[in-house]
Amino acid sequence: MRKEEKKEKQIKIIVRNNGRWIFLSVVSFVYLMISLFNFSLALEIFSVFGGLLLKIIPVLATVFILLLVSKLFFSPRRVVRVLGTSSGYKGWILMIIGGILSAGPIYLWHPLLHDLRQKGTKDSLIVAFLNSRAVKAPFLPIMIYYFGFPFVLVLTIYMILFSIIDGLVVEKLLAKKQKA
Repeated sequence: MRKEEKKEKQIKIIVRNNGRWIFLSVVSFVYLMISLFNFSLALEIFSVFGGLLLKIIPVLATVFILLLVSKLFFSPRRVVRVLGTSSGYKGWILMIIGGILSAGPIYLWHPLLHDLRQKGTKDSLIVAFLNSRAVKAPFLPIMIYYFGFPFVLVLTIYMILFSIIDGLVVEKLLAKKQKA
């Protein structure tokens, strides 16, 4: 049974890797066909792609730098101590502040969060990080201007509070799932 599982896993990896190349080949072929039949459209597509790439590169670079720093300076033992099962309130505060300060598209943060989870970070803290991203620090001044300080303060406190509650609920649900 063990050998069959290993073989299935290897086949899935091969299919996944080949799927990437197939997708790249199909997209490249489509771009080539577009450029052959409508060169001005192809130039427009490449300029839009280039603009998008220029917008994404700084965020990607930030995430990769954070990944590098986490690999270099944070051993699994240290991560477990700060963000693991015995992290306490410090882990919650760190992840909530990190979520509030994080910027850019969420999918770019997934590799870092996956890396932290592999090193022993509690799932509840990852959920708190993801939910606390709803508090957008750059938007707070304009929100205060339009809605007033009391409203923004209560809303921010609720978002932070519910990020903690969501994290605890997910932790309980995953604990039940693992027991079953």
